[in-house]
Amino acid sequence: MTCVRDDTATTVCPLCGGVFEPEGRQRFCSTGCRQTAWRRSRSAPVEPVVARCDTVYMCPSCEARYLGEQRCDECNTWCRRLGPGGPCPCCDEPIALADLLTPDQLAQQPTTSKTTNRRR
Repeated sequence: MTCVRDDTATTVCPLCGGVFEPEGRQRFCSTGCRQTAWRRSRSAPVEPVVARCDTVYMCPSCEARYLGEQRCDECNTWCRRLGPGGPCPCCDEPIALADLLTPDQLAQQPTTSKTTNRRR
């Protein structure tokens, strides 16, 4: 079996679609097309901005809510932890997940019983 290769044939540039005669292992018609193809293959995808989940605290006396702060600015008292949450997309006020979901909607922890398998 012999390898058939015609190096004198024209090739189509995968970037611009232009026809050219390749020299050696040349795949693109010009240096510009080669560089553009390399830049496109190496371009980093844009990472989506993910909202960070933080802990929501509430002052027991004035009921002001804070995201990540444990001390009330107005009352100078320690706040009560409400749980994980973040800023509300509508009003940008701190909101806890417990405010949005009922206990029935939250996943229940599976109960495991401690049983030992004994061979007799």
